[in-house]
Amino acid sequence: MAVTVFKLNGQFLHVAEGLARPAGLTAAHWQVLGAVLRMPLPVAGIAREMGITRQAVQRIADILAANGMVEYLPNPAHRRAKLVAPTEQGREAVRRIGPAHAAFADRLCEALGDEWAADVHRLLRELSMTLDALASEEDPA
Repeated sequence: MAVTVFKLNGQFLHVAEGLARPAGLTAAHWQVLGAVLRMPLPVAGIAREMGITRQAVQRIADILAANGMVEYLPNPAHRRAKLVAPTEQGREAVRRIGPAHAAFADRLCEALGDEWAADVHRLLRELSMTLDALASEEDPA
């Protein structure tokens, strides 16, 4: 399973790079921006949500901040862990990706069939939740 998922991750990253490039983003930039579109999060929260390291998120968030795509806001829950929030420029970059992303998703669902695509999505979410549960059993902290 892991080798197949690693390959699938690479394939999705390749597609994401192609979708993000016209908006001036990388797949990693898009991933971090996407994590904070609904609400600002601290770097550690983005890392947990996306399943990547805090250090990688910090590096990307700093690049996005330097490019005016995100800003750091005070975090009422933690004095030192600032919240990452998208700027209007960051939101606009993600909006520019939207049409091509939707077109690709439609092509993928058409190729798989809508019902099978929904089943795959459900199974992948269940696999992710199961892996989270197993990881929390191993590391209760």
